[in-house]
Amino acid sequence: MRKKVLVRGPFLTRSGYGEHARFVVRALRSREDLFNIYLIPVGWGQTGWIANDDEEREWLDRKVSKTALAIHNKEQFDMSVQVTIPNEWEKMAPINIGVTAGIETTKVAPVWLERANMMDKVITISEHSKEGFVKTVFEGQNKQTGAPMTLKCDTPVEIVNYPIKSYDNLPELNLELDFDFNYLVVAQNGPRKNLGNTIKWFVEENIDQKVGLVVKAFIKNGAILDRQHAEAMISGLLKNYPERKCKVYLLHGDMSDEEMHSLYVHPKIKALVSLSHGEGYGLPIFEASYSALPVITVGWSGQCDFLYAPYKGKDKKKKGSMIPYFSEVDYTLADVPKESVWDGVIIADSMWCYPNEGSAKMKMRQVRKNYDKWKKKANTLQKWLFDNFTMEQQCERFVEHASIATNKVSENEIDEMFNKLIG
Repeated sequence: MRKKVLVRGPFLTRSGYGEHARFVVRALRSREDLFNIYLIPVGWGQTGWIANDDEEREWLDRKVSKTALAIHNKEQFDMSVQVTIPNEWEKMAPINIGVTAGIETTKVAPVWLERANMMDKVITISEHSKEGFVKTVFEGQNKQTGAPMTLKCDTPVEIVNYPIKSYDNLPELNLELDFDFNYLVVAQNGPRKNLGNTIKWFVEENIDQKVGLVVKAFIKNGAILDRQHAEAMISGLLKNYPERKCKVYLLHGDMSDEEMHSLYVHPKIKALVSLSHGEGYGLPIFEASYSALPVITVGWSGQCDFLYAPYKGKDKKKKGSMIPYFSEVDYTLADVPKESVWDGVIIADSMWCYPNEGSAKMKMRQVRKNYDKWKKKANTLQKWLFDNFTMEQQCERFVEHASIATNKVSENEIDEMFNKLIG
């Protein structure tokens, strides 16, 4: 008998979590012989919503309507799959799976551990994110008894990576770029992405070079005021370099998956630069990598799951080892700044990475001057990803982890959880 699976997540939004939620749905759809799927959509921050006119969107809409009717009729579900930050996880069914992109720092918040321990399984996106759960431990005292207490993750944590996506009939982008060599950065204008330093270091390194930096930014639903804020930030930086030859271009607002892929493979886009302080996974880095675009970034956090591939050289000592196929920027680990602390998410005593300015500039220079070498590395990495990160492989892994026995739950527990769900 098929399990009735209730999926809650932002699968209708244009966001990293939205794409994550859509992958979860696709994975469950790949085995509709096992799962009868119900959907509860939620928003995600200030991101926009998808407006696709295709089979998947029609299917999503039908399932959302079906779910609303099922809840109204007080139907019961066998399992919930909740794709969001752990603060939102709760017991919604006899079996509950929390799915998250995890954390960009070295530690997760106490509430994440508390919520994880309410779940029967946690599925996250990278080894870095998994370590955040399994290695974070808080020691304290019971307020009533004074007895020592330890808070840690007692729930099994599994990893399922994003899959690659392939596209046919890509749209042509009308990019008015002055130069043939342009770096790309895909980042929100916020502290974690380190966008200000990325632009500043690019300009200082290439001040007398005819090269460009395309800044793909998107927050707050692509609002006019948000674009104006991004333009003002960039203009404020550039006014300090009036004699520069290099140029910075702002590409602001929503783009479809197909348009983003067209950007990664555009003949004038030569490399992706990501100097963020940390990634749960780093979806733009992953998309650039499987598009064979050379990547300049640090060897820390979520992107390490896919930026390394088996050694292909003649050195027998290195045979079988995983080596970097990206231009690796030096970094240091240090405390998250006070202004980046986010109560219940990014905690004050956690750390993230700080890319080294000199190393970042040198790596940009090396990729530009020896481009054929780095393009060859990017092609090798692309082949590795196409062999090991397919949609079929990742869907199969997710289904395997989601297939949890439900016969241990009593009828009274089922009734209690369902009554909570319907209020």
